[in-house]
Amino acid sequence: MMRPPLILAYLLRFLVLPAIAAGASSCSIKGFPLVKNISDLPQDNYGRGGLSHITVAGSVLHGLKEVEVWLQTFSPGSGTPIHRHSCEEVFIVLKGSGTLLLASSSHEKYPGKPQEHFIFPNSTFHIPVNDAHQVWNSNRHEDLQLLAIISRPPVKVFIYEDWFMPHIAAKLRFPYYWDEQCLQGPDKDEL
Repeated sequence: MMRPPLILAYLLRFLVLPAIAAGASSCSIKGFPLVKNISDLPQDNYGRGGLSHITVAGSVLHGLKEVEVWLQTFSPGSGTPIHRHSCEEVFIVLKGSGTLLLASSSHEKYPGKPQEHFIFPNSTFHIPVNDAHQVWNSNRHEDLQLLAIISRPPVKVFIYEDWFMPHIAAKLRFPYYWDEQCLQGPDKDEL
């Protein structure tokens, strides 16, 4: 059985770094060595209080085609908006605890009442394609830090105001905040 630090090392060595070395977009981070210190990568909150986002390896910045890896930290009381996207997503909780709210895509018109799941250090979970979800740092005393891995980047995100907002009313956000500096493209609905 792999221990969490070994999982992270495996992801970086065998999935992320070879893809970074394979190619880069015109907006890539130039001058960085193949092996990087995560602390040296660009970090921003993109105007969202309580968020720290680092694209560890991405499609727009690094030329990856099948996978993208993010390191996200949420301060107490902060989290993601209610959203869905047409890609798979896997999370590894590195530190802190919180709540995953997940609604099945089986509702035809809107996400519906979500199931609540407690998340904690060394836990992992996945989000199925197009299932509306929200990750929330419900711990009042410490940050929640996650490693997020998504398929089919760059991701198009549909944002909901609440769990009963119709799917057709969800707002498309593409390119997403951390991609918008490098990627400009037409808005398209994916459902």
